[in-house]
Amino acid sequence: MSKDVILRKLARLQTSAKPRVLDLFSGCGGISLGFESAGFEMRGSVEFDPDAARSHGLNFHGGAEAHSQPIDITKTTPADLCRQLDLGNVADAFDIVVGGPPCQAFARVGRSKLREIEEHPEAFIHDPRAQLYKKYLEYVDAFQPLAVLMENVPDILNHGGQNIAEETCEVLEAKGYVCGYTLLNSAFYGVPQMRERMFLIAYRRELGAKVSFPSPSHWLILPPGYEGSRSVALKSLRNLADEAHSYIEPPAATPDLPPAVTAEEALDDLPAINARELLAAGKIGRGARRFDNPVSYSRRKPSAYAELMRTWSDHEAPKDGLTDHVIRYLPRDYELFARMNPGDQYPEAYAHATEMFQERLAIARTYGETLVDGSVEYKALKASIVPPYDVSKFPNKWRKMWRDQPARTLLAHLGKDGYSHIHYDSKQARTISVREAARLQSFPDGFRFSGTMNPAFKQIGNAVPPLMARALATHIKQTIKQAIMQKDSVDEPRRAATTVS
Repeated sequence: MSKDVILRKLARLQTSAKPRVLDLFSGCGGISLGFESAGFEMRGSVEFDPDAARSHGLNFHGGAEAHSQPIDITKTTPADLCRQLDLGNVADAFDIVVGGPPCQAFARVGRSKLREIEEHPEAFIHDPRAQLYKKYLEYVDAFQPLAVLMENVPDILNHGGQNIAEETCEVLEAKGYVCGYTLLNSAFYGVPQMRERMFLIAYRRELGAKVSFPSPSHWLILPPGYEGSRSVALKSLRNLADEAHSYIEPPAATPDLPPAVTAEEALDDLPAINARELLAAGKIGRGARRFDNPVSYSRRKPSAYAELMRTWSDHEAPKDGLTDHVIRYLPRDYELFARMNPGDQYPEAYAHATEMFQERLAIARTYGETLVDGSVEYKALKASIVPPYDVSKFPNKWRKMWRDQPARTLLAHLGKDGYSHIHYDSKQARTISVREAARLQSFPDGFRFSGTMNPAFKQIGNAVPPLMARALATHIKQTIKQAIMQKDSVDEPRRAATTVS
């Protein structure tokens, strides 16, 4: 049956039909948006988080109820999914499967166990992480995609001593795929963010395609920390040096390419939010930030990148203004943010805060106030200025962005604090807004996030940057197209010879 299914899918794509995509662990849809933009049909998704599932349904299926419901992959079979989304026959439903189980799915699941999950699933029924991996493989088996794309953190290459990407390739190759993986940084692909991730691509062997990865479109010298993280991630490859392995060196960026998109290019046309002014006027306070107050763009000319974010096809900027340009209420820290220098992290922030506290003490004593060290008043004043975190334990907790560089990696914990991305503009003196986080992740301005501020930040931090996904999708599409054309050129003489004979 497998060969017939593959041949039917190839025949369909030969008619220039759009490849149909299933996005597993889709989140709000970063990969989906990249594939949609590259000319794929987003036909279905699986996402457990209710807010992210609603966002995906809203942006790709007009908010259709069936596509906006959270789905637990451990309780939903491929047949269940096809019934829920009215997709017809399971084997013919999708051409491409994208996404990847959360990295926790692989913890303590060794190479032999990866294979045993399918052969002896009962042995792992109590391990939810193994269940996620098992379900992923079950979906690949059921839908028989022509291509698979997986994404994960670089540490997946050295996860407790395991190279999960390598082991995944072994499993997929046993299922009839050719497979390869690499590490790509999104700043090389037009995203204003230095985000390093593992990407794995697999093609059905019948295609005759070779795995490769898209060439960079932008140039940047990465800070030392990123090279260090890459070295740690690739450590496991040293043990495979004398063996065949599926790691592929990423295509190199060269200085003749356009420079990487900077934070300022990404954000400068968005309206200023002067946090200290809002606080003084009583216009910002505690409580959930809802997306119901539209604001207009600034009058500053948008950069080429900002213009792309405003005009992205099918996700153009809303005519009535941006509603998710909202920030956190952090009254203790606005003055401190203004004092910090670009690149400052928590130790520098703490030093600035301590200096500010000493200044306030001096002013108080000038006016005759006696603030004894250790008194209630002394402690209250200090708490109102100096953050309480231990400098030795939180060296990287805070960071003020540089305006002339791409941002550092956005993470899911944006949904909890946002101190990792303090705005470079000292006058605004705040952490970034939801819309600014979306811009740094390359979500267009017309992309809508379900829920309030915190769920939106989490969705953005968890996503694959759409521009990164678009580069991969475009490359995969071209690879499949070339493979089909090459296959046709080989098969045509054979068909002709058979006809003559």
